Amino acid sequence: MLDLIVESGVVAVMRAPSAEMLLDISQALLAGGVPAIEVTMTTPKAISAIEKLADKFGDQAVVGVGTVLDAATARDAIAAGAQFVVSPVLDRQVIETTRRYGKISVPGAFTPTEILAAWSAGADVVKVFPATRLGPEYIRDLLAPLPMLKLTPTGGVDLKNAGEWIKAGAVFVGVGSALVSKDAMSRHDWPAITATAKAFVEAIRTARGR
Repeated sequence: MLDLIVESGVVAVMRAPSAEMLLDISQALLAGGVPAIEVTMTTPKAISAIEKLADKFGDQAVVGVGTVLDAATARDAIAAGAQFVVSPVLDRQVIETTRRYGKISVPGAFTPTEILAAWSAGADVVKVFPATRLGPEYIRDLLAPLPMLKLTPTGGVDLKNAGEWIKAGAVFVGVGSALVSKDAMSRHDWPAITATAKAFVEAIRTARGR
Protein backbone atom coordinates (compact mmCIF):
# COMPACT_ATOMS: atom_id res chain seq x y z
CA MET A 1 0.00 0.00 0.00
CA LEU A 2 2.84 2.41 0.80
CA ASP A 3 4.31 1.79 -2.65
CA LEU A 4 1.00 2.84 -4.23
CA ILE A 5 1.00 6.10 -2.27
CA VAL A 6 4.62 6.84 -3.13
CA GLU A 7 4.03 6.07 -6.80
CA SER A 8 1.43 8.84 -7.23
CA GLY A 9 3.30 11.07 -4.80
CA VAL A 10 0.17 12.69 -3.38
CA VAL A 11 -2.06 12.11 -0.36
CA ALA A 12 -5.34 14.02 -0.55
CA VAL A 13 -6.07 15.46 2.90
CA MET A 14 -9.86 15.55 3.04
CA ARG A 15 -12.17 17.72 5.12
CA ALA A 16 -15.61 17.43 3.57
CA PRO A 17 -19.01 18.22 5.11
CA SER A 18 -20.47 14.77 4.48
CA ALA A 19 -19.60 11.17 3.63
CA GLU A 20 -21.63 11.44 0.43
CA MET A 21 -19.50 14.32 -0.80
CA LEU A 22 -16.35 12.44 0.18
CA LEU A 23 -17.39 9.59 -2.10
CA ASP A 24 -17.84 11.96 -5.05
CA ILE A 25 -14.56 13.75 -4.37
CA SER A 26 -12.68 10.48 -3.99
CA GLN A 27 -14.04 9.26 -7.32
CA ALA A 28 -12.78 12.47 -8.94
CA LEU A 29 -9.36 12.09 -7.31
CA LEU A 30 -9.04 8.47 -8.44
CA ALA A 31 -9.84 9.56 -11.99
CA GLY A 32 -6.98 12.04 -11.69
CA GLY A 33 -4.46 9.45 -10.53
CA VAL A 34 -4.55 10.12 -6.77
CA PRO A 35 -5.55 6.92 -4.92
CA ALA A 36 -4.53 7.96 -1.38
CA ILE A 37 -7.41 9.55 0.53
CA GLU A 38 -6.82 10.80 4.08
CA VAL A 39 -10.07 11.42 5.96
CA THR A 40 -9.32 13.72 8.87
CA MET A 41 -11.02 13.16 12.20
CA THR A 42 -12.32 16.73 11.93
CA THR A 43 -14.66 15.45 9.20
CA PRO A 44 -18.23 14.87 10.48
CA LYS A 45 -18.76 11.14 11.20
CA ALA A 46 -15.23 10.43 10.00
CA ILE A 47 -15.16 6.75 11.00
CA SER A 48 -18.38 6.06 9.12
CA ALA A 49 -17.00 7.94 6.10
CA ILE A 50 -13.85 5.80 6.12
CA GLU A 51 -15.96 2.66 6.18
CA LYS A 52 -18.06 3.84 3.24
CA LEU A 53 -14.98 4.79 1.20
CA ALA A 54 -13.26 1.48 1.91
CA ASP A 55 -16.41 -0.46 1.00
CA LYS A 56 -16.99 1.43 -2.24
CA PHE A 57 -13.48 1.64 -3.64
CA GLY A 58 -11.77 -1.42 -2.17
CA ASP A 59 -8.32 -1.91 -3.66
CA GLN A 60 -8.75 1.01 -6.08
CA ALA A 61 -8.02 3.49 -3.29
CA VAL A 62 -5.80 3.63 -0.23
CA VAL A 63 -8.08 5.06 2.43
CA GLY A 64 -6.51 6.45 5.57
CA VAL A 65 -7.32 8.53 8.63
CA GLY A 66 -5.80 11.83 9.70
CA THR A 67 -5.63 14.02 12.79
CA VAL A 68 -5.39 10.95 15.02
CA LEU A 69 -4.44 11.84 18.60
CA ASP A 70 -4.88 8.57 20.49
CA ALA A 71 -4.64 4.81 20.06
CA ALA A 72 -8.39 4.24 20.44
CA THR A 73 -9.14 6.45 17.44
CA ALA A 74 -6.47 4.68 15.41
CA ARG A 75 -7.99 1.31 16.30
CA ASP A 76 -11.52 2.41 15.38
CA ALA A 77 -10.39 3.82 12.04
CA ILE A 78 -8.42 0.69 11.19
CA ALA A 79 -11.46 -1.44 12.02
CA ALA A 80 -13.46 0.73 9.61
CA GLY A 81 -10.95 0.13 6.82
CA ALA A 82 -8.16 2.70 7.19
CA GLN A 83 -4.89 1.51 5.63
CA PHE A 84 -2.76 4.34 7.01
CA VAL A 85 -2.88 6.48 10.13
CA VAL A 86 -1.67 10.09 10.15
CA SER A 87 -1.19 12.28 13.19
CA PRO A 88 -0.11 15.91 13.61
CA VAL A 89 2.03 14.88 16.60
CA LEU A 90 4.22 12.07 17.86
CA ASP A 91 2.29 9.60 20.02
CA ARG A 92 4.05 6.28 20.49
CA GLN A 93 0.85 4.43 21.37
CA VAL A 94 -0.69 5.49 18.07
CA ILE A 95 2.38 4.21 16.23
CA GLU A 96 2.37 0.92 18.15
CA THR A 97 -1.34 0.36 17.54
CA THR A 98 -1.02 1.11 13.84
CA ARG A 99 1.93 -1.24 13.44
CA ARG A 100 0.23 -3.96 15.48
CA TYR A 101 -2.54 -4.09 12.89
CA GLY A 102 -0.08 -4.03 10.00
CA LYS A 103 -1.05 -0.57 8.76
CA ILE A 104 1.06 2.39 7.64
CA SER A 105 2.10 4.76 10.43
CA VAL A 106 2.64 8.45 9.62
CA PRO A 107 3.14 10.44 12.84
CA GLY A 108 3.81 14.17 12.82
CA ALA A 109 6.99 15.83 14.01
CA PHE A 110 8.76 19.16 13.59
CA THR A 111 12.31 19.25 14.95
CA PRO A 112 15.14 16.86 13.98
CA THR A 113 14.96 15.28 17.44
CA GLU A 114 11.20 14.71 17.18
CA ILE A 115 11.50 13.37 13.64
CA LEU A 116 14.20 10.87 14.58
CA ALA A 117 12.22 9.83 17.67
CA ALA A 118 9.16 9.16 15.49
CA TRP A 119 11.25 7.11 13.06
CA SER A 120 12.87 5.14 15.88
CA ALA A 121 9.42 4.45 17.38
CA GLY A 122 8.39 2.63 14.20
CA ALA A 123 7.01 5.24 11.80
CA ASP A 124 6.85 4.15 8.18
CA VAL A 125 6.96 7.79 7.08
CA VAL A 126 7.28 10.90 9.24
CA LYS A 127 4.96 13.82 8.52
CA VAL A 128 6.88 17.09 8.75
CA PHE A 129 4.29 19.45 10.18
CA PRO A 130 3.65 22.28 9.92
CA ALA A 131 5.75 22.44 6.76
CA THR A 132 4.56 25.90 5.72
CA ARG A 133 7.23 27.79 7.64
CA LEU A 134 10.09 25.41 6.87
CA GLY A 135 10.22 25.05 3.10
CA PRO A 136 11.69 22.25 0.96
CA GLU A 137 15.26 23.02 2.04
CA TYR A 138 14.39 21.74 5.51
CA ILE A 139 13.74 18.27 4.07
CA ARG A 140 17.03 18.38 2.18
CA ASP A 141 18.91 19.50 5.30
CA LEU A 142 17.37 16.70 7.39
CA LEU A 143 18.18 13.99 4.87
CA ALA A 144 21.84 14.98 4.59
CA PRO A 145 22.79 13.48 8.00
CA LEU A 146 19.71 11.19 8.22
CA PRO A 147 19.33 9.62 4.75
CA MET A 148 17.35 6.64 6.04
CA LEU A 149 14.32 8.80 6.86
CA LYS A 150 11.14 8.80 4.79
CA LEU A 151 9.53 12.23 5.06
CA THR A 152 6.33 13.86 3.83
CA PRO A 153 5.43 17.54 4.22
CA THR A 154 1.92 18.70 5.04
CA GLY A 155 0.82 22.31 5.27
CA GLY A 156 1.37 24.86 2.56
CA VAL A 157 1.92 22.36 -0.26
CA ASP A 158 0.46 23.57 -3.56
CA LEU A 159 0.85 22.99 -7.27
CA LYS A 160 3.68 25.52 -7.51
CA ASN A 161 5.90 23.95 -4.86
CA ALA A 162 4.92 20.26 -4.82
CA GLY A 163 7.73 19.36 -7.19
CA GLU A 164 10.26 21.23 -5.07
CA TRP A 165 9.35 19.14 -2.02
CA ILE A 166 9.85 15.97 -4.07
CA LYS A 167 13.19 17.20 -5.42
CA ALA A 168 14.27 17.92 -1.85
CA GLY A 169 13.67 14.27 -0.96
CA ALA A 170 10.06 13.95 0.22
CA VAL A 171 8.57 10.54 -0.64
CA PHE A 172 5.14 12.11 -1.17
CA VAL A 173 3.25 15.28 -0.27
CA GLY A 174 0.05 15.81 1.70
CA VAL A 175 -2.26 18.31 0.02
CA GLY A 176 -5.53 19.77 1.25
CA SER A 177 -7.38 22.75 -0.20
CA ALA A 178 -4.86 23.25 -3.00
CA LEU A 179 -6.06 19.90 -4.37
CA VAL A 180 -9.73 19.97 -3.36
CA SER A 181 -10.81 23.60 -3.14
CA LYS A 182 -13.82 24.82 -1.22
CA ASP A 183 -15.05 26.41 -4.43
CA ALA A 184 -14.95 23.12 -6.35
CA MET A 185 -16.70 21.36 -3.47
CA SER A 186 -19.43 23.98 -3.19
CA ARG A 187 -20.09 23.80 -6.94
CA HIS A 188 -19.75 20.00 -7.04
CA ASP A 189 -17.22 20.54 -9.82
CA TRP A 190 -15.74 17.04 -9.84
CA PRO A 191 -14.04 17.45 -13.27
CA ALA A 192 -12.09 20.41 -11.85
CA ILE A 193 -10.85 18.24 -8.98
CA THR A 194 -9.83 15.51 -11.43
CA ALA A 195 -7.92 18.06 -13.51
CA THR A 196 -6.12 19.41 -10.44
CA ALA A 197 -5.23 15.88 -9.32
CA LYS A 198 -3.75 15.15 -12.74
CA ALA A 199 -1.73 18.36 -12.56
CA PHE A 200 -0.26 17.39 -9.17
CA VAL A 201 0.65 13.90 -10.35
CA GLU A 202 2.30 15.34 -13.46
CA ALA A 203 4.24 17.91 -11.42
CA ILE A 204 5.59 15.16 -9.19
CA ARG A 205 6.40 12.92 -12.14
CA THR A 206 8.34 15.79 -13.70
CA ALA A 207 10.18 16.47 -10.44
CA ARG A 208 11.25 12.83 -10.37
CA GLY A 209 12.58 13.14 -13.90
CA ARG A 210 10.04 10.82 -15.49
